Amino acid sequence: MSASPALPASRPVSLCARTPRVAAERLVGEMVPPPRFDSVRFDTYVPDPNQPSQTEAVTVLSTFAAGLGGTADTTQGKRRWFGRKSAGTAHTAGPRGVYLDGGYGVGKTHLLASLWHATPAAPEQKAFGTFVELTNLVGALGFQQTVKTLGGHRLLCIDEFELDDPGDTVLVSSLLSRLVEAGVALAATSNTLPGKLGEGRFAAADFMREIQGLSARFRPLRIDGEDYRHRGLPEAPAPLTTEQVTRAAHATGAASLDDFPSLLAHLATVHPSRYGALTEGLRAACFTDVGPVPDQSTALRLVVLADRLYDREIPVLASGLPFDRLFGEEMLNGGYRKKYFRAISRLTALARDAKGLLAE
Repeated sequence: MSASPALPASRPVSLCARTPRVAAERLVGEMVPPPRFDSVRFDTYVPDPNQPSQTEAVTVLSTFAAGLGGTADTTQGKRRWFGRKSAGTAHTAGPRGVYLDGGYGVGKTHLLASLWHATPAAPEQKAFGTFVELTNLVGALGFQQTVKTLGGHRLLCIDEFELDDPGDTVLVSSLLSRLVEAGVALAATSNTLPGKLGEGRFAAADFMREIQGLSARFRPLRIDGEDYRHRGLPEAPAPLTTEQVTRAAHATGAASLDDFPSLLAHLATVHPSRYGALTEGLRAACFTDVGPVPDQSTALRLVVLADRLYDREIPVLASGLPFDRLFGEEMLNGGYRKKYFRAISRLTALARDAKGLLAE
């Protein structure tokens, strides 16, 4: 897909007018930490002094990254890093991956991206993507080609490992098994469901059950804490008026402006793997008439869009309902609730980021 043209400063674009096409090669090339996490490192992560597990996670992951520098085994001709099985030797038992287990906004993605950056390997030997992006890659390339493409990597980082879709979970588990056999180190994150907070369980047991044979190869790292996106911050900003949103969209260069119901309908015509391309070149995303999401399929597409906006640090201005009322009680109590809570958290953070645009 060619680069998106520059947007006129006084003329917002409509996302509903965009129908991006993304080549499979681009999906592979873009498996790097998103722009929001370009510059994060272990030393830029600020642990909560009241949560020692956060400091411990930095120490463990730093050591993990250092161990992935792997050199060739001159006696066996095989990589020996991370318990790699060499010809004529017994398999070395022990974890081949790390699993960051914790609640919303405790900095798991920051730590996962820091691990990617700290691993002493060329960018083309490391891959970083969300669970959804990984399943999209398999859909675009096919299972065997994905194994071949990622099998030569030193590290694969999977953000937001989803446990709410059995089919996709089994698919990715099979893929990870093949990659581990090829000597690829793994790291993954997943959110704790709100109902499990404080029970001492987090999501580790669910994760280990789902990946079954891979479970012995992961060391779970529990990360306690509150959502840093809202730590010490005021409540979510109140929705703007439609006039305010429209005025800001026209005053902000490279902004989009869409009626929310129309945008939700348009998302159904664009594959979620293309939502990143859909938002290319934007400096702000402006929505009018935000209302309740009507059904689960629409809600899940909105979650992916929220992730792509958050990854790219695109502020959001909106009129209508506040973001914490997007999803109904049935959705927030259902099997996909962790996705919806994440979307609310991220859209709220992006709404705060947009405050300065109102004065422009």
